[in-house]
Amino acid sequence: MPRPTIDRRIRTVPAFDVFCPAGSCSMQDLDDVVLSLDEFEALRLADYEGLYQEAAALRMGISRQTFGRIVESARKKVADALVNGKVLRVEGGNTVLQNTEEPTMNIAVPIDSGGFLLPHFGHAQIFIIFTVEQGRVLAEKQLIFSGPGGCKSAVASELAKRQVGLLLAQNIGEGAVRQMASFGIRVVRGLSGRARDVLEQLLKEEATNSTTFINGADVPQQ
Repeated sequence: MPRPTIDRRIRTVPAFDVFCPAGSCSMQDLDDVVLSLDEFEALRLADYEGLYQEAAALRMGISRQTFGRIVESARKKVADALVNGKVLRVEGGNTVLQNTEEPTMNIAVPIDSGGFLLPHFGHAQIFIIFTVEQGRVLAEKQLIFSGPGGCKSAVASELAKRQVGLLLAQNIGEGAVRQMASFGIRVVRGLSGRARDVLEQLLKEEATNSTTFINGADVPQQ
């Protein structure tokens, strides 16, 4: 008996769901290709946002292997429509629309044994993961990372599995920033001090709109 298909989480639906070759007399005269909503989401995550397949699979709540099959199918369908001049429709699929207004955020901070931000991210082995909601710290957990150095994708993968969306750091290289981005994790750098104090100061500044560290763009290293 085949296993039931798990609903794939999607965060958006396309604003346009039919694409037709320019200059065609009528869409009725053309063959069409149907791209399912989960295939559309897979393309958005992998090719538009540039996430690694592992990170994209976590976003959709499926295995990496399943994500790989979905995105491969999606790319073939888009190529078929482009090469052969077919109508491309986006519809259907086993999906569930996820609420994009996430009430909480997980924020990771690499620390030393005293709880201060680690000067060099590449040496990170201890992380504090703070859960933040509406400008307040709700909880914190410690993660001991024993894999390759902090500049490798392994640590980004571990943080992504714990639904971390933001990393606070002191000194971190561009390669590590790109690795984090590939797992959907933004980086704020150039910070120093005790981890909890640094985060609470950022939250305070965010509340007064004097910064956009938490919900805004990356901050260049000082």
